[in-house]
Amino acid sequence: MLTFLAAIMKSINGINKAVGNVFAWLSVAVVLVCFAVVVERYLFSTTRLWMQDLYVWLNGVMFTAVAGFALFREDHVRVDIFYRPSAPRKKAIADLIGVCLFLFPFMYAVYYIGLPYVQRSWRLMENSANVGGMPGLYVLKTFILVFVALVALQGLAMAIRSILVLAKREDLVPEYFRYPTIAQATGKE
Repeated sequence: MLTFLAAIMKSINGINKAVGNVFAWLSVAVVLVCFAVVVERYLFSTTRLWMQDLYVWLNGVMFTAVAGFALFREDHVRVDIFYRPSAPRKKAIADLIGVCLFLFPFMYAVYYIGLPYVQRSWRLMENSANVGGMPGLYVLKTFILVFVALVALQGLAMAIRSILVLAKREDLVPEYFRYPTIAQATGKE
């Protein structure tokens, strides 16, 4: 059973790594489109509203799509006065409690509130509110649900890692996803 859970955890990590590595490249597109909008506006005294929508929308897609990847890499903000110097077992307990009490309920709330919002957008085939803006706002809004799925899946992977550590089967956790030791965490190794 634990090996099955480990396989699920590795699969989820793989999905979030792949999605994160692909969608992180949208940051380059955001910069290029924004640069083009600025050059167009200040050098040629013209603008295309759809391009202004585009860089904002690309930014939204990128951040919602890579949120699970950021959670996988532990790139999120954490007040870790107590967490960082803790032993892996205590980190596992903290993560399991955090995922179950905070992350999963929050993802459910975002899903519950976001689903009708996304469904309405698809039903109306919603476009930008700006005249001359981008078509397909419903695609952008769909990334609310992508965000929920990827972050909730990564939360599940974190919970599985915690279960494996608490079951003393850290050998089933890939090296890249293990908790650092106290010495590694405090830089005293």
